[in-house]
Amino acid sequence: MPLLDAPTMQGHLAIALDQDATTSQRGKALEDLVAYVFGQVPGIAVTHRNEMNVFDTEEIDVAIFNDGAPDGFHYLPSVILIECKNWSSAVSSIEVSWFINKLRSRGLDFGVLVATNGITGNVAELTNSHNLVAAALLERRKLIVLTTAEIAALVDTDQLSTLVKRKLCELAIKGSIA
Repeated sequence: MPLLDAPTMQGHLAIALDQDATTSQRGKALEDLVAYVFGQVPGIAVTHRNEMNVFDTEEIDVAIFNDGAPDGFHYLPSVILIECKNWSSAVSSIEVSWFINKLRSRGLDFGVLVATNGITGNVAELTNSHNLVAAALLERRKLIVLTTAEIAALVDTDQLSTLVKRKLCELAIKGSIA
């Protein structure tokens, strides 16, 4: 799979993590990073960025179309929504619930939440946001959470695919995300 361009990733990360940058600049930089990394996967096209639904009530940060290339995300659905949260603290259960609802209202069974500092709660006790991720499984809805540290550590898209597969297996085996 393709190598990820280190200077491109470092440039996006530098802004995303820069405390002197505005919240808007940091958020956009994280979305740019996510669009870049996922867009490098064979068979993936970033189709929409920061789009509102027809009712103007929900925004989608990044939407990708997956052609199912054999050397790409062939094991994932064709439409994937990605929510980006570049917060200084863990993402709350309110936001996780809101993203799960976005997936539900669009009839989608898979989504990715990129959260700089993860999500709230205790994974072992399934508290807070972890409880919502586990409960979504009852609807056959899978949500994986990636952190900026996990994305920053990627060198190529094969590592991204391995990370996604590991997260999906943890979700299936443990009923929660680590």
